[in-house]
This record gives sequence, structure tokens and C-alpha cells, in this order.
Amino acid sequence: MSAATTDRAAVLRQNRSGRTERLLRALRSPGGAVFVLLLLLFAAVVAVNPSFGEPGSLIRFVGRTAPIAIAAIGQYFVIVSGEFDLSMGSVVTAQVIIAGNLIGQDDARVLPVLLLMVVFGAAVGLVNGLITTLLKVPSFIVTLGMMLALLGLVLFWTGGAATGNPADSFRQIGRGGIRDVPVLEIIPYPVLILLAAAAAAALLMRRPYGRTLIAVGDNERAAALTGARVWWVRTRAFMISSLSATVAGIILVGYAGVHPSVGRGYEFTAITAVVLGGVVLGGGRGWVLSAAAGAFALEMLFTLLNFVGVQSTWRDTVQGVIIILAVAAGAQTWQRRRRGATKASHEEQHTIAAPPRVGTNEEGT
Repeated sequence: MSAATTDRAAVLRQNRSGRTERLLRALRSPGGAVFVLLLLLFAAVVAVNPSFGEPGSLIRFVGRTAPIAIAAIGQYFVIVSGEFDLSMGSVVTAQVIIAGNLIGQDDARVLPVLLLMVVFGAAVGLVNGLITTLLKVPSFIVTLGMMLALLGLVLFWTGGAATGNPADSFRQIGRGGIRDVPVLEIIPYPVLILLAAAAAAALLMRRPYGRTLIAVGDNERAAALTGARVWWVRTRAFMISSLSATVAGIILVGYAGVHPSVGRGYEFTAITAVVLGGVVLGGGRGWVLSAAAGAFALEMLFTLLNFVGVQSTWRDTVQGVIIILAVAAGAQTWQRRRRGATKASHEEQHTIAAPPRVGTNEEGT
């Protein structure tokens, strides 16, 4: 065997080892650990109820979880920028009521009302973002006020009762799908919408906007000094969050019906999913796909609790405990990684700039 072949084999082994080590490091991070947790929960659910592991059951579970996963993706953009969006649940509710009452049974109204819903969602996010960034009002207060304002408008419009019934062509977005698919039988439209949203979010985070968003969440002042328009970066994050809530509301109309309670508490479920996905509250750390995985892990946990007979009234308690534990664990992990990276950087600098030996000048002669 020639020396070149030997060297090439050694390089290939080193590259394979490097990829493996990077994968292991990623799985040990908060953003990677959620995928391990998801697999463990899935194994536990299948052990309790083997029929859950069938392809048809799995694809239906993904379809049911798609709205909260999409909402978590939108919430990710706000949280990673260092802010909160508590108005998400009320945006979902408002969009459900808008669709139910304005479309009715007239198929000709579907597209105009869909356009109106998108504009309304973008406007809510724009208002949240501008008040937070330009008027310097904490996002917690701004979005809490927006949540209450939208909820009040919904209750005024509906009187607190279920009103409206959109056309079946609109409801098919949430309840329909591609049928006669081998093995799966059906691919629900919500699954396809989720895949499109996840792909778009992952691509956006790889673009300059995504990198700037991370930088703003990590250090707002440093990002501003590099020329980033912090106010517009964060405002767009709020708009993405409200638009994701709009998409979730469109899907929910399909199988949850039109009622003022639809979407209630969605903001807290989305935040729970995001922090479970390893995203650090305060911004600057986390992966967007891990936020979506956090939504699936959360719903998988609730499915497991349901199968073992735990009452659904414990759901809020479980979410609260998850938020506390996930935030604490995630913060500790990121701090350890930062300290480790800082220590390694200092050691490398000392190695490069080693002091001259005794009896030599600075050039070592």
C-alpha cells in the first residue's frame, strides 16, 4: 500500500471521528438532548400502547401536534431574540373566530379571508414589535396587554359562545390530506404545512437575518455596534411569531371547531416547547428545529400520561415543572459550555504566545 493511500485512509478516519464527536457533542447539548428525550418518550408510549407505533397512528399524531409545533417555531424567533410573545394564544383564538364568522358557507370568501387573516397576524406582530423596540416597553407587558385586548374583542364579538361555521373547503386545510398513500394511508395537510414551516425557518436561521437575530439576543449592544438595526430585527421576529399563530389557527379550525376557547393557553404551551427544546430564555442560544422537537416531546409526554391513566387536569402542572427544570438545566449547560470554550481559548493563547526562555531575547535567540 502506498504512502499516499495510507495518508488518505488516515484522513478519512480522522474525518469520520470528527463527525462522530461533533454528533455526540450536539446530542449532549440542550438542543440535541430533546431529540434523545423524544425517542425515549416514544419508546415508552409504544411499550404502554404498541398500536401507537403503527405508521397510521404516528402520522395522525404528527398531524395533531403540527399546530403547536408551528407555534413553537414562531415563538422561538421571539425568545431567541431576547423577548417574549404572550399574545400568541389570543392571536390563534382571534383568527379562528375571524375564519368562522367571515367565511361562512361561501367558498368564494375563503381566499379573501385568508389574506385578511395574514394581514391581521402581521399587523399584530408589527404593533407588538414597534411598541417593544421603539417605545422601550418590556415585551412581557406589551404582549400581555395585546393578549387581553384580543381576548376582550373576541368575547365581545362572540358573547363567549361558539359562533360561525366556515365552509368545508376551508376546514379541509386542517382535517384533510393526501389519501391512498402506501403504508401511511394518508398524509395530513398539517404535516405538509409543518414541514414547509420548519424548512423555511431552518433556512431563514442560516441566512444573515438568522445570524443577526442570534447576535441581537446574545448581546444587543454589540450587535448594534456592528450596524444591525436591532429594532427591525426584533420587530420581524414578533411578526413571524404572529404569522405562525395565524397558521396554527387556520389548521385548528379544521378539527377543533370555532369557539373562543380554541387557542387558550397556546402561548404557554409554545414557550414550554421552546425551553424544552433547549432554547435559553433571554436569547442568543438555541436551534429552531429543537423548538419544534420540544413540541413533539411535550405532546408525547402528555400522550404517555394519558395512556397510564394520569388525569388531564395535571397538564398545566406538568408544563410549569417542565419550564422550571428545562430553563435551569439549559442555563447551566450553556454556562458550562461557555466556560469551557473560554478556558480552551485562553489555553490556546498561552500556547501560541509562550514566554521566552530564560537567557534568550523575545525572538528566542
